[in-house]
Amino acid sequence: MKPQLACFERLGPPGWEALAAARDAAAEAGLIFLADGKRGDVPVTAAAYAQALVGSTPTPWGEVTGLGADAFTANPLLGRDALEPLVAACEAADAGIFVLVRTSNPGAADLMDLPAPQAPLHERLAAMVDELAPRLLGDGGLSGLGAVVGATEPEHIARLRELMPRSVFLLPGVGAQGGDPAMLGAAFGPGPAGALVASSRGIAGAPDPAAAAAQLRETLWEISNG
Repeated sequence: MKPQLACFERLGPPGWEALAAARDAAAEAGLIFLADGKRGDVPVTAAAYAQALVGSTPTPWGEVTGLGADAFTANPLLGRDALEPLVAACEAADAGIFVLVRTSNPGAADLMDLPAPQAPLHERLAAMVDELAPRLLGDGGLSGLGAVVGATEPEHIARLRELMPRSVFLLPGVGAQGGDPAMLGAAFGPGPAGALVASSRGIAGAPDPAAAAAQLRETLWEISNG
């Protein structure tokens, strides 16, 4: 389950209650709860974000537990020092983090594809992810420090997989944004566990959501085992 936090936060306290209920429902169903908030700020604030998402906050009245997400998304554009508290919190909580590397929106090219200076900025971000990946490395060889890589620009995926061989890719943009799941094979270089494909509106807005989900699952199973 990948709830977009903004859709809950805009509702104020009732939205947070609904988010907590969604978290509990995901746990009961045995699903990963991936909080999509794209958090990122200076280190002291990043640490507070980490407490809110996967940790807890000490108070004079005891520890106040945060959301308890299994993983969350993060914005790396403030630099490595701003990522450090988020990664450290994931180490402590046995949680995962997906760092924005090359997003699915058309405007991503405005910044993420600019030379910086020898290669596009998204490749520099990928190198930073790979440098940090050993901190959350699992027994199977994949890291809990993953990367958000948009499915709408599949020409970048093979190169980014070369740069981040240990990271799980979170691939948004399939369906409503026009991403073609058949073009995502390179993301599954490490095997079927190498990528997660997000298609929220593509499934929810289909005439038969269950059939749309089944078709997407079948396509991804074929390419991930190819």
